[in-house]
Amino acid sequence: MPFAVRLTDDAARDLEEIFDYVSRRDAPGKAKRVLDRIEQALQSLSEFPERGGCPGELLELGIREYREVFFKPYRIIYRVTAAGVYVLVIADGRRDMRNLLLRRMLHG
Repeated sequence: MPFAVRLTDDAARDLEEIFDYVSRRDAPGKAKRVLDRIEQALQSLSEFPERGGCPGELLELGIREYREVFFKPYRIIYRVTAAGVYVLVIADGRRDMRNLLLRRMLHG
């Protein structure tokens, strides 16, 4: 049975910011393709939510309930529950992910 994939408000904002950034730096057409590929990765979580590994930044802290998949350079960090898949972060993996993840977890 497929899982529902839900974005937190922060993750939805991440998608908007990625689209805006790529549109400004490259082209709106490329931004649309990037967004489409990220959305494909999100949809794949509906069928195979356990496929991602645990983010190393969280493993270092003993936190194991989150997973991640990649559409390089973007990392999609999510949590699987009985109610569905909750996406917490969609961000460029070159960012300071440890601080970003901790901020999101403390405020989420």
